[in-house]
Amino acid sequence: MATQTAPLWRDTERCYRAVTARDQRFDGQFIMAVRTTGIYCRPSCPAITPKARNVRFFPTSAAAQASGFRACRRCLPDAVPGSPDWNVRADLAARAMRLISDGFVEREGVPGLARRLGYSDRQLGRVLTAELGAGPLALARAHRAHSARLLIELSALPLTDVAFAAGFSSIRQFNETIREVFATTPSQLRAASLRRGRRAEPTGSTRLSLRLPFRAPFDAQGVLRYHASRALPGVEAVEESADGITGYGRTLRLSHGPGLVWLSPQPDHVRCDLALTDLRDLGSAVSRVRRLLDLDADPEAVARVLGADPVLAPLVTKAPGLRVPGAVDGPELVLRAALGSVAALGPRVPPGEPPMDTLTTLFPTPEIVAAADVKPHVKTVAAALADGSLDPHVGRDPVELRAELLSFGIDADYVLMRVLGAPDVLLTTDPAVRRSAAALCLDLPGAARGWRPWSSYATRYLQVFDPEENLS
Repeated sequence: MATQTAPLWRDTERCYRAVTARDQRFDGQFIMAVRTTGIYCRPSCPAITPKARNVRFFPTSAAAQASGFRACRRCLPDAVPGSPDWNVRADLAARAMRLISDGFVEREGVPGLARRLGYSDRQLGRVLTAELGAGPLALARAHRAHSARLLIELSALPLTDVAFAAGFSSIRQFNETIREVFATTPSQLRAASLRRGRRAEPTGSTRLSLRLPFRAPFDAQGVLRYHASRALPGVEAVEESADGITGYGRTLRLSHGPGLVWLSPQPDHVRCDLALTDLRDLGSAVSRVRRLLDLDADPEAVARVLGADPVLAPLVTKAPGLRVPGAVDGPELVLRAALGSVAALGPRVPPGEPPMDTLTTLFPTPEIVAAADVKPHVKTVAAALADGSLDPHVGRDPVELRAELLSFGIDADYVLMRVLGAPDVLLTTDPAVRRSAAALCLDLPGAARGWRPWSSYATRYLQVFDPEENLS
């Protein structure tokens, strides 16, 4: 798996160089806080660069908030790609962050999070505070603040409803958090958004349009073609033009009801149109979509390692920013490889507005599959998913999950790569990988040692390599 390295935010000299250069590649990888102003920013904030002696660095916005700093309203430090550290690392802190970003604390509380990870509340709090500068409650609070800001600025939902939709337990807690994090009130935040010309959806609407940032370069066509080639009618839909894929949509099974998402690639962001049954699922839906497209990846770091291999270097140059396709749901990924058509199995969803009107069906639950007329092996796997003896969620320890998957005869590496976003998995049994390796005269085990910790991205480059085109 991934090689553990010192956290970037502890390297103050490197972080300050990134701040001085206003390097957008580091946005989301650490937070800069300024002692003299009490404000925390993203590394590329356009404000005057503070003196080095006045700067502190934190791994998360929650850690900066816990130390008394408030968010910069100019650079909006929460509106950046997430840290690729949560994918590279496989430790407890990283697994907890993936669940927190999926809204798990809002649904199950800190005790539920600790149980899910297999630790006590106290152990979990101690590890997160030591690693991330904040405990699970503070991290979840930062997540709620971000969700609340999106709803305040992008919907006309009454602020009282925004508070509970974002996961706050009371209006007072909501107001206090917004004031502490953004140094303004919710109503002032909405008024400022309207002055900037942001259009609010009609009151009560469950449809929102978001801009999902990424670190350039981003091979949007590559990751969308991957999902389009495996699209299940009704569950997924694709729009294409002469220039490539212009839109990809799919249904989502979320905690408070089904959702629809439609993704349209743009030069500097991915437009994400969401139709949700319940706005409490906003944060979870966004988190899952980001994993689906691998939007929190660090393509520069990948290119530095893989581009140093003389065999892979031409492939990296030809397709910069290649992403590893993720998944929105672990049980779905495990089942869909073995299932054929799901149109007759999955429950129907209310039709959305175009282009979402082609999204009509949810992928069936394990319970539905286990009760259906399917292959015995699929029925066994579905039953295990239904009773929890096989549990492929984003917070799993990869070693433990691998053992579970192998016990059911499932391709563990494929699941780890797509569900957990594991960056250092080489699919040596994949036919396309083996074909490309033979054409390039690659000794896969030997070459893979030089690809760490980005073997999953090497896998993708080998999967898309065309021997006929590239060797002619």
